[in-house]
Amino acid sequence: MKYFAHETAVVDEGCEIGEGSKIWHFSHIMPKCKLGKNCNIGQNVVISPEVELGDNCKVQNNVSIYTGVVCESDVFLGPSMVFTNIINPRSAVIRRDQYMKTVVRKGASIGANATIVCGHDIGAYSFIGAGAVVTKEVPAYALVVGNPAKQIGWMSEFGHRLNFDENGIAICPESKEEYILEDHKVRKG
Repeated sequence: MKYFAHETAVVDEGCEIGEGSKIWHFSHIMPKCKLGKNCNIGQNVVISPEVELGDNCKVQNNVSIYTGVVCESDVFLGPSMVFTNIINPRSAVIRRDQYMKTVVRKGASIGANATIVCGHDIGAYSFIGAGAVVTKEVPAYALVVGNPAKQIGWMSEFGHRLNFDENGIAICPESKEEYILEDHKVRKG
């Protein structure tokens, strides 16, 4: 096998799992999932059918990733965070044909116990604070916190808060890369 699965993990037939990926205790990877290379799937994780994870995704313990979710490469999903896939669930009403799509763009981080309401894309390198409840789109590089989640700043690709000067320029303290803020959007310089 080109990936590792703990003996208590359940990996259903029909999954594609990339080389170097690890699946830990009591996790369930359901049919038609696609996991990229070097992913780390923590304990007690459920990945529902047709979910896609890019390369190098880190999924911490007790995370539920439901059908309709796509995570690009280098995404971090914190402990016990959860996605939804139906906007108006009812136990007695079957809505399997109404799953909504959520895309988590490259490099985004979602904190512990956060909830991502379906149908709202999460921008590249954005940072969702622990316990946040995301109810709308999150721009690239945005820092959002709270319930409902509100943007309170911007983050670098290295995960540092960006402080823009009067010219709309910020420097990441770790990478020394330049970021530019124009029209309420951030891009690398």
